[in-house]
Amino acid sequence: VQLQASGGGLVQAGGSLRLSCEASGRTFSDYAMGWFRQAPGKEREFVGAISWYDTTYYTDSVKGRFTISRDNAKNTAYLQIDGLKPEDTADYHCAASVIWYPPRFRVDFWGRGTQVTVSS
Repeated sequence: VQLQASGGGLVQAGGSLRLSCEASGRTFSDYAMGWFRQAPGKEREFVGAISWYDTTYYTDSVKGRFTISRDNAKNTAYLQIDGLKPEDTADYHCAASVIWYPPRFRVDFWGRGTQVTVSS
């Protein structure tokens, strides 16, 4: 499956963004969808995921501010980020997996990222 994230941009602290991850090539509803981010000079961080049954998981660092959803009819997953902080600045990527076992997420397919920059 091919994945493409979009929706990033430059926003002020406290603002919101909704990132999208559009999938193509295979049956989208067969996959759990995860979101990762990588800030400059830091390791890639898993932030959360949604199963094919709409069960969600979030890491403690983003819980309460990040919301993951999916629309199987549109082959798209979403990451809503509220209350943006400068430390949320990163390249955000989506990924797909055929298994579901939070708090881990096995990446079977990896998508192009979208940059989020939060100004203070």
